[in-house]
Amino acid sequence: MRTYTFKVVVEPDGERWHAYCPALVRRGAATWGYTKEEALKNIDEVVKMVVESLVEHGEPLPTEPSDEVRLSLQPEVAVIV
Repeated sequence: MRTYTFKVVVEPDGERWHAYCPALVRRGAATWGYTKEEALKNIDEVVKMVVESLVEHGEPLPTEPSDEVRLSLQPEVAVIV
């Protein structure tokens, strides 16, 4: 098993919050919530579904640069496959 960690972005969008994973957004990893916490919960679920689908279909998983500073204020989602 391997753990993949993806950065996610959560931004206010009117009366809701928009959340997406830049590394997987072209695969549909974007969602929203009425609160920041709801948007984070939703993007966690979406990223896991996208990664599971990629693995199931034998498609490569995108990787983010490993030299980035890991201590950031941006939320992250970890997926174990």
